[in-house]
Amino acid sequence: MAMMAKMRSLAPAFILTVGGLFVLFMVISDSNVLEALGGGGRSNNVGSVNGEDITYQEFQTALDQQIENQKRQTGKDPEETQIDQIREQVWDAVVTQKIFAQLIKKYGISVTDQEVKDVILGDNPPDFLKQNFIDSLGNFNKQLYEQAIFDPQNKAALIQAEDLVRQSRLTQKLQSMILASVNVGEDEVKRKFIEQNMNIEADYTLVDINLVKDAEVKVTDDDLKDFYDKNINTYKIPPQRKLKFVMFSNVASSEDSQMVYNNLMNVKKTLSSDTLGFTQLVGIYSETPYSKDTVTVSTLTGEVVSALNKASVGDVVGPFATQQGYTLFRYSGSVQSTEVFSKASHILINQYGNDEKNLAEANKLYDRLVAGADFAALAKEFSKDPGSGSKGGDLGYFGKGMMVKEFEDACFNGKVGEIQKPVKTNYGYHIIKVTDRSDKKYIVEKIVNQVKQSASSRDRNFTAASDFSFLAKKNDFDSEAKLGNYNVQETPQFSELSGSVPSIGQNKRLVKFSFENSVNTVSDPFKVPSGYVVVKITEAATEKFRPFEELKEQLKPAVIREKKFEKIKSIAENLYKNINGDLSKAYSIDTNFTVKQTGSFVPQGSIPNIGKDYGFLNSAMKSELNKVSAPVKGLRGYYIIKVTKRTPFDQKLYSTQSSTLRSTMLQEKRSRFLNQWVTEIKENAEIVDNRHLFFGQ
Repeated sequence: MAMMAKMRSLAPAFILTVGGLFVLFMVISDSNVLEALGGGGRSNNVGSVNGEDITYQEFQTALDQQIENQKRQTGKDPEETQIDQIREQVWDAVVTQKIFAQLIKKYGISVTDQEVKDVILGDNPPDFLKQNFIDSLGNFNKQLYEQAIFDPQNKAALIQAEDLVRQSRLTQKLQSMILASVNVGEDEVKRKFIEQNMNIEADYTLVDINLVKDAEVKVTDDDLKDFYDKNINTYKIPPQRKLKFVMFSNVASSEDSQMVYNNLMNVKKTLSSDTLGFTQLVGIYSETPYSKDTVTVSTLTGEVVSALNKASVGDVVGPFATQQGYTLFRYSGSVQSTEVFSKASHILINQYGNDEKNLAEANKLYDRLVAGADFAALAKEFSKDPGSGSKGGDLGYFGKGMMVKEFEDACFNGKVGEIQKPVKTNYGYHIIKVTDRSDKKYIVEKIVNQVKQSASSRDRNFTAASDFSFLAKKNDFDSEAKLGNYNVQETPQFSELSGSVPSIGQNKRLVKFSFENSVNTVSDPFKVPSGYVVVKITEAATEKFRPFEELKEQLKPAVIREKKFEKIKSIAENLYKNINGDLSKAYSIDTNFTVKQTGSFVPQGSIPNIGKDYGFLNSAMKSELNKVSAPVKGLRGYYIIKVTKRTPFDQKLYSTQSSTLRSTMLQEKRSRFLNQWVTEIKENAEIVDNRHLFFGQ
């Protein structure tokens, strides 16, 4: 049965998510399975948890399955960087599953065959089993499902499903035991209900902190030192490390580029004899979907434009290097554009220094060019434009509005092929040669192959990194880098908590290496997002506090703010005394104290025109109705508040909502507790991670 075949293919990918935790259950403990995968020996382990091995086969099977899941979801192979992330997720899942299995054994948790049977044959089987028996209206066809379950041909898949259900139930029982003590009290539910449903309105006036100008506040060194001492832990700097490093970037080699070029040349040769249409060939050979595009010359290189101009309809030209990779273009005709494009080359003499001298230099080059000198050669030698200079001054095609006005006017008004006298812009003096002008649009179809780093290039990259590491350990890091013509870079200081290394990228093992080794230690190659890196520890700073003298100026605004609050507290207390319970008097006492209304708000939301201010909110929730409160410290100053409306507790509404509210709160609380519990048991577990021996650092 086709549906059961799909179920069999999906069953190994059963994924359970609990409290945001990704737990992957792979039933691979059977010795026959391990034997089929390449043997059950213990010497081939990627790590262990509390002394229990994680075999390479076990880990790789889980990894392959998760990569396959991602391919099914996205429709394409994951990139190398994504595979690194998936590998990290799977490792985390396998470690968690091992710990769970150990705890299940420790606590003697078991699941009977009858429990498994009840789950599979119950009214609501697991989603991974029933998902292929749901019709277009979302109805579960239990009759068809049971036919598949009892079909003898599906015995192997059913056994696998039973194992998955058993694992799931075991974990659920463990979680139930762990979460048995987690509860939500009646007071918690009532407080949440009040936060969501109580409507409050209040009149208030604000004694704004900005009533006191900064210049009115005197701050002494003693004030700053007192503030520093009170908040000393804020200025704690954890242990820091600094590294020198050489990066061996994962970039495609010239051999990789040539291989793609050769492949497309072979594709081009087969096009003339292939009976399939071009659309179908794109589906076979191209890495981008089929499309027929009308493109302007500004999106094409001069080489492509030249080839298309010579082509007849139906001709295939290329392959040409493009931003997407190497591309074969099938020419389907051209149309006239409403826009004209110019193609030009230039030599830039920049604006710095003496203007007369710059102009004289530009004129000298112009004279040489008029006399027959090679434009491209002079551009490479003299142009200060780093983008076009290396390309002989070639700027490609561009439309109006893409260049500064003086340059644009010269390019669109000058004759094609003529070398123009120096033109001045904000960038300096330009000697311009317009090489083409076109108003064509080309109708093209494409076969595109990206140029990617091959496995052999990646291996060579790793070998180069390994060789450098060996020599740098034996001799001197900087000297070997110089001999190998490698660029030595340096990281800023970083802490162990960062999880990544600035300027290098994320790699937990690299961070761990940096803090477990001494200064001058040189590493083996580490795999990072951009390639491989070899590092040398250059600085190792212990935990310390930022010195007071370094922070004095930075502390001043905070101390001024603290002192301003002290001053306005006195102003607020005098105002409260003078209004004598009548908030409306505040403005008549001082026009700075306008009385405003909040409008209606609920405690869980934002207070209109005030925002999230818990000082104001707590007073508004607790103050006596229609009675002016004593000054309350908020974020912007001191508030004097009179609550004019506060809806009473609605017992009837609470009775209808409390059960759902308690259930939501309990779920959230259990999720937080479980995540915290998982984190703690991992921290206390003895976890050995040897993945670097199989997959690189």
